[in-house]
Amino acid sequence: MTLCYGCDMAGWDALWEVAADQHGYVTVEQAEEAGVRYDALKQAAWRGHIERPARGIYRLPTVPATGHDLEALAVLWTRDPAAALSHDSALAAYELGDINPSKYHVTVPLGRRIRRAGGEGYVIHHQHLRPEQVTWWEGIRTVTPLTAIEQGLTSGVPTYLLRQAITTAYKKAMIRDADRRRLNAHLTRKVS
Repeated sequence: MTLCYGCDMAGWDALWEVAADQHGYVTVEQAEEAGVRYDALKQAAWRGHIERPARGIYRLPTVPATGHDLEALAVLWTRDPAAALSHDSALAAYELGDINPSKYHVTVPLGRRIRRAGGEGYVIHHQHLRPEQVTWWEGIRTVTPLTAIEQGLTSGVPTYLLRQAITTAYKKAMIRDADRRRLNAHLTRKVS
């Protein structure tokens, strides 16, 4: 399959490596860094060789799909390297209870404004995340379980779901006993 005529295949090979680490997705900026021009991406998409799921984001279908492609797309959609899956979506990702968000929650740095179409399925939160508040889940930048629970305390997640999350995170050794006690005390104050 010829992705585009006159294109540097070394650039496409480098781009495939990036896509393989991101559930098949790449941004225009990542493509350019790999040596693939924007017009080559557009041409390959027009020919049906790659997909364009969102503005500025392409998917290489030669990378096998996973069950977490939409979470990866949500984070990449922000086009911010500091973005992270967060809040309800992180709680669901870690399987910390029965939470099932209808939209993907992503946190971007304070002051970051996102003005692009296609974000109807996303809830964008603004928060400065310290390095210790972020980790990687299934190759996707995601807040830690502790941070996700703390975010849930302030974002309106129902108390019974937060209790599930705290208990499950503790049983899975994702949070320490001191954190469990502190979070439960916060919940008790919040309810009373």
